[in-house]
Amino acid sequence: MATTASRRSERRVSPVFLGIVAVMAVTGWATWTGFAAQPGVAVFLFVTAAWVVSLCLHEYAHARTALHSGDLSVGTKGYLTLNPLKYTHALLSIVLPVVFVMLGGIGLPGGAVFIERDRVRGRWRHSLISAAGPLTNVLFAVVCTAPFWLDALDGVPRDFRFALAFLALLQVTAAILNFLPVPGLDGYGVLEPWLSYNVKRQVEPFAPFGLLFVFALLWVPSVNAVFFDAVDAILRGLGIGDVETYCGYDLYRFWRGSDEYCSVSP
Repeated sequence: MATTASRRSERRVSPVFLGIVAVMAVTGWATWTGFAAQPGVAVFLFVTAAWVVSLCLHEYAHARTALHSGDLSVGTKGYLTLNPLKYTHALLSIVLPVVFVMLGGIGLPGGAVFIERDRVRGRWRHSLISAAGPLTNVLFAVVCTAPFWLDALDGVPRDFRFALAFLALLQVTAAILNFLPVPGLDGYGVLEPWLSYNVKRQVEPFAPFGLLFVFALLWVPSVNAVFFDAVDAILRGLGIGDVETYCGYDLYRFWRGSDEYCSVSP
């Protein structure tokens, strides 16, 4: 009985996560209805809360897949509660990705849950555990862009449409970056089980610096241009234009003042 009760507590959704969802819902409503005196503040809180929710779901997908693959320790570590405070590196997992959104409008991934890989058997399972996180970002992007590619924007307020477009951009950038085959990122985790022991041993020392390497590359103008051209192409395929994402980011950065172009955009 005690074991059953403890397992239930390990999988009970955290009040912290529910609080973040509540913030997302309230500020989403404020953005939709125009209730907020400063719409930029509502958009900022809505997009930030939704981004944190997606980060939690990303890590939950890793943990849940690991659980079904043999690593039962993810429950005792609190990873199944969706509580971001339970992550291995709460600062790296939540705070830094939010800062990167504020500074550059990029959904940069962060490290979070620790999977005990020695408990998992089978290369396919290892690859699936790594792929589960970024696939969650793909699903989140599909949901955010659904009103656009379903041509269901009638009645959707302008500010809410801009906020959804910017949130979709974050999910697309997060998915692309996570799937890069760079040590320390999920894309490399998908490939790693299929590499030889010697290759893995040579690459292992670089894993802690993979995210920093990607971030540094994005500061190179030519690389940044290619990256965002790819992101824009994907978003256009999903029905979102440059105006929506630009104005969404402009609204999000309310402290800089609103661009007059976005204030008159239909």
